[in-house]
Amino acid sequence: MILIFRRAVLKHYTPPERTVMSTTPTPVASQQETTTTRLRNFGLGALFAVVLLLPRLLNLRRDRRSWLAFRVLLAIAGASLVVLPISLWNSWHAAIAGLAMFLAATLLPDAKPDTTLADTAARLGAIVIVNGGSYELEDAPPSMVRLFVCPERVWALDSHQHPLLVIPTAEISSAIASESASDWIVRIRWAEHTADLHYRGIFAEHLARVAESTLHAVIHVPLPVLPQKRAATA
Repeated sequence: MILIFRRAVLKHYTPPERTVMSTTPTPVASQQETTTTRLRNFGLGALFAVVLLLPRLLNLRRDRRSWLAFRVLLAIAGASLVVLPISLWNSWHAAIAGLAMFLAATLLPDAKPDTTLADTAARLGAIVIVNGGSYELEDAPPSMVRLFVCPERVWALDSHQHPLLVIPTAEISSAIASESASDWIVRIRWAEHTADLHYRGIFAEHLARVAESTLHAVIHVPLPVLPQKRAATA
């Protein structure tokens, strides 16, 4: 009886159906992945373009007219991207990019003309530029200077290209490098004036020697006057 009852139960028992999860992506998930991929590619492309254009933009900023023209064109392009997509087609991505461009053109700093050492050397007619150490004016803190050695003058300019010392080379009588208690000093004498250039650090002696030899190359050493022999009298 028990066996007959088990067989009857097995006949009426139906196994539960297995539910297999579909691995096919839904259209919503696929659309989200496509949008994410596009945004990522756009961001990488924009970053690469900025890296390539950054040196040119820095050079462009040195010219006031070119920098102003760039800002105006950037603002016009940004405004166009904001207005045209709204009027012609629905594209909020272009509108956001245009708004960012317009804000960037508005918030960009003004032009910053930069005078390089080569420009200053060409303007002054310098033969060579050497490290001038630190020079201290009266009632002023010491300033690091560079010596622009010209055939007629020696200019000591600070980091802002402002002249702190101008020495006529024809009046220079001596330029001597010597070691002091804590630094090296190059003492320049001309006419009735004296200027001390101080060098500190592990390369102080080397820089002082270079400045000394450079100044010696432009100092006009007077030729010795030979005594004239008296003419033999007959």
